[in-house]
Amino acid sequence: MTVLTESFWLWQFLGRLHPLIVHFPVGLLCVALLLEIIGWSRKSDEMRAGIKALVWIGAISSVVAAAFGLILVNQEEYGGNTVTVHQWSGLATMALALLTVFALRTRRTLLYRSLLFLTVFGVTIAGHYGALLTHGEDYLTSVLPFGPEAEPANSTSPNLAFISTTSQSLTEKQIEDLNLEVRSILAHNCYSCHSATKTKGELRLDKKELLFKGGENGPILKAGHPESSDIIRRVKLPAGHDDAMPTKGKRLTANEIAVLEFWIKQGAPWPSGSEKSIYRVAELAPRMPAIPAATGDLTNPIDRFVNVYFQQHKISWKAPVDDRTYLRRVYLDVIGLLPTPEQIQAFTADSRPDKRALLVTDLLNQNENYAQHWLTFWNDALRNDYTGTGYITKGRFDITKWLYTSLKTNKPYNQFVRELLNPTEESSGFIKGIKWRGTINSSQSTEMQAAQNVAQVFLGLNLKCASCHDSFISDWKLADAYAFANVFSDTTLEIHRCDKPTGKLADRRILFKELGTISGEAPTPERLRQLAEFMVQPKDGRLYRTLVNRIWAQLMGRGLVEPVDVMDNAPWSQDLLDWLASDFTANGYNIKRLMTQILTSKTYQLPSISVKDPEMLTAPTYVFEGMVRRRMSAEQFADAVSLAFSPMYADSSLAEKLLPETIKKEIPFPRASLVKNDRFLTALGRPNRETVSTSRTSQANLLQALELTNGAKFNIALKQGALAWQTKYPAADDLVRELYWKALGRPPQPKELAVAEKIVGKKPSIEGIQDLVWAISLHPEFQLIN
Repeated sequence: MTVLTESFWLWQFLGRLHPLIVHFPVGLLCVALLLEIIGWSRKSDEMRAGIKALVWIGAISSVVAAAFGLILVNQEEYGGNTVTVHQWSGLATMALALLTVFALRTRRTLLYRSLLFLTVFGVTIAGHYGALLTHGEDYLTSVLPFGPEAEPANSTSPNLAFISTTSQSLTEKQIEDLNLEVRSILAHNCYSCHSATKTKGELRLDKKELLFKGGENGPILKAGHPESSDIIRRVKLPAGHDDAMPTKGKRLTANEIAVLEFWIKQGAPWPSGSEKSIYRVAELAPRMPAIPAATGDLTNPIDRFVNVYFQQHKISWKAPVDDRTYLRRVYLDVIGLLPTPEQIQAFTADSRPDKRALLVTDLLNQNENYAQHWLTFWNDALRNDYTGTGYITKGRFDITKWLYTSLKTNKPYNQFVRELLNPTEESSGFIKGIKWRGTINSSQSTEMQAAQNVAQVFLGLNLKCASCHDSFISDWKLADAYAFANVFSDTTLEIHRCDKPTGKLADRRILFKELGTISGEAPTPERLRQLAEFMVQPKDGRLYRTLVNRIWAQLMGRGLVEPVDVMDNAPWSQDLLDWLASDFTANGYNIKRLMTQILTSKTYQLPSISVKDPEMLTAPTYVFEGMVRRRMSAEQFADAVSLAFSPMYADSSLAEKLLPETIKKEIPFPRASLVKNDRFLTALGRPNRETVSTSRTSQANLLQALELTNGAKFNIALKQGALAWQTKYPAADDLVRELYWKALGRPPQPKELAVAEKIVGKKPSIEGIQDLVWAISLHPEFQLIN
């Protein structure tokens, strides 16, 4: 959908009609329900024709509204749980509306009335969350007497406990903590209107001298006298008052106002010298912490760091997973395939004490399988796809051959990055981005895309906000983003703020000046060479921390730092992150060696942890206890079905180009990573790769359920496989046992065997085999990596 909405004005216009269209079915369906209740109470059918028309028009309008909503969510910067609930409740409402029409047509009165009631309930829920999106999370609660503004002033940061206890002058450290808190409050509530980006009323609050100067109405604070300070008066005014601040969005809490009052009462102290950032900024330089002492069988350095962490959090080590679980886990993580029944039986029978380490070595030496699996991860991160915007007009081209070869040969990561930043013809598709057709926003120029993508992928840094205006979520400025984008440009870029030219020309520099100085007058190839050499230096600790964090997240389900694209966030173990990055640098930038360390650790072998609420993974209170249980990726699922039952894809032109004849003969089916995106893979989570995607959600969703239930691709594969299995296994007992071994790596339990034989029939039928395979493929034991 994003392919359609990025540049064509008509799609943008239709998307913005979503709020208008959505009120049409809401009103009509509600009126239909009201008339239905009136007619039922009167036992009259005189309004039946009108009700029928309203239901039909409402249902059709709900489909249009859902379509426009999907367009809108892809062209605007919506995100978070609210938009997810709104989107899926809207789609569910559409489905209910269509079912209501069906029930009405078939004259199933009781079902029709029940569905109509559920539909109106659905549009109420969807409408509520839509209002939260447009008016803010506190749209309803902000007007209630017990809403967020009634928050008690006792929830101050622990660093500011002195606010309610001290009556003496503050120490230098207390002044610094207080000032940092005040500036954080101003940044999150006031900078959108009173900063360098936007200066309403000639008032800026982002600099000391400008804050004390005040705006067009004079000073806003009087040191020592909060009761006489206009800023306090304004933030205390009720919402809707002409002078109330902020004018839009969330109001300051009672606790935040108390902090501002205390700060002013103390004389509005502001530490001298350079202003400390209000945001956490991770160290750039590498650091090699000492490895904790070994304890018992905890000899792997990773386990020794984790052991210290467990002791600090009073967590006990659990017994490692059994051989079958470990085998399946490591097969899927390294080569993306299920182990065969023969491999499972051989491994579980192996009595060698180091068999798990030997298994890891063997899998990592399967270079073709390894490359085909990890191609998926790097395709997502590097925006490398085989279809999509730009390919027809030659404004985009893939880097698949270069990437595949790099993975197969385990190219050292510093060289891998060097060849992407200072590219050859085969690897230049990454930084050249997508050349959109027609007029585009300046923040999406090819050069700015290069800057954003390089910062995100290699440094775990978000430059997207700073590509349009000074960032509200970090210290990065518009000038920083343009200076970095200018490194990739053949001409000198003019800075645009919110897509409006400023008349200022950008300079050329790397994001972190400690790494080196770009020659501004040098031609583009030379600048890119300099950039590449500066970025891959061992002293660029951020580059290598970002990489090891990404690999850890892929293998463990959650990064040491989360989100993985926000490397300024605090890791759950700073020592482990620093050691992994420094050890990686000291040992040849070898990704497979890094994986070996993780895969052979006791930490990786711990039982997986189930997380009910995905937001817990990014919460500051997250505590590591082991690998997070996760769902197979779209490609892993497709390959698992192909290997266990029937090929999902018949051919792949990429496989023909990339794989040598000897390898192609050994592969019974095309791997999903080498096929073009389609509806099936999209439903199961493959992104369109119009933007960088460094992680995929592991949560099941309605779209996935619908595709696995009614999708043509999956059903065709099941039917073709059923035909072959019916011929090969005429006896139900043999068929079921073989299917369980191939799909789940174990024989069926007696009850499972009885149920499965009942499904397929004594003489297996095509439909019965399809039903059984469908049931197994949707089973958590098949879909989850435990």
